[in-house]
Amino acid sequence: MHRRTTFAGLALAAAATLALAGCAGGTDDAGSGGSGEGDDYGLVTAGTLTACSDVPYPPFEVEDPSTDSGYSGFDIDLLDAIAKKLDLKLAVQDVGFDALQSGTTLVAGTCDLGASAMTITDERKANIDFSAPYYDSLQSLLVRTDSGIESIDDLDGKNVGVQQGTTGESYASENATGAELVQYPSDGELWPAMQAGQIDAILQDQPVNLEHEKADSAYKIVETYETDESYGFAFAKGEKDALRKAVDDALKELRDSGEYQKIYDSYFSAE
Repeated sequence: MHRRTTFAGLALAAAATLALAGCAGGTDDAGSGGSGEGDDYGLVTAGTLTACSDVPYPPFEVEDPSTDSGYSGFDIDLLDAIAKKLDLKLAVQDVGFDALQSGTTLVAGTCDLGASAMTITDERKANIDFSAPYYDSLQSLLVRTDSGIESIDDLDGKNVGVQQGTTGESYASENATGAELVQYPSDGELWPAMQAGQIDAILQDQPVNLEHEKADSAYKIVETYETDESYGFAFAKGEKDALRKAVDDALKELRDSGEYQKIYDSYFSAE
């Protein structure tokens, strides 16, 4: 949400906010599914669940003009199902991951939550509230099939691409001895850099590297790393407790009904 800095604008916004708060407070069932406006959730836009996501990051987030939100992917499809449970529409905004994972974008009120394959970590918990985990992931190393690189021990002197602010970057910093880490804002820049020969390897989430391996036989994943990582939807610290609980409840309903598994299976098939 953009905010103007003129005093008149601030005064009008404050008055409008107080008026809306008074209306919401006087309705016991606001946001419970009757009106679908979700007043109790403090939404950026009434009736709409607005998610911020760093796109592209296949298979979790991709542009998709065929959908109402303009995006699809595992995160987006799952969140769309959650939004329907809450009687809300889904809107998606493409934002930078680093500002999202630090909590800056969420605190600014740009969106109601972050849905961007974000690993739950203690460091991020200092600035972000997370939903219940919705996906377990691995880290992985993608290289050219003719590179001669067979493991993380072969990266000494190599340029290794990582996404800035991610757990993949942290893992590479701690374990890729002698490698030159090259930071990129997203997979949208990482993958072209790999194809152009600017980097020798990509260390990032296994499902994303797997998409590249499937797309081009000239590349392969040579290692995966157990890091006990789980993804969660992100919320501004201490500001969205009602919405976070509603998302968790909807996620549980989707798991119990089998709908979560259907969405999961449409993106991740057993090998």
